Amino acid sequence: MLRWALIFLIVAIIAAVFGFTGIAGAATEIARVLFFVFLVLLLVSALAYFLRQRPPQ
Repeated sequence: MLRWALIFLIVAIIAAVFGFTGIAGAATEIARVLFFVFLVLLLVSALAYFLRQRPPQ
């Protein structure tokens, strides 16, 4: 998912350089959403990992 966010960010930068502001804005928003979804899933995964571990006995 982080890879797709980076791809959309690169597309947004290239589109902005060539003057396609509408496409650049849309690609930027998609990249931003994908990045935040990645962060949420990372935090949920880390939390599940730490909660699943048993305390030492």
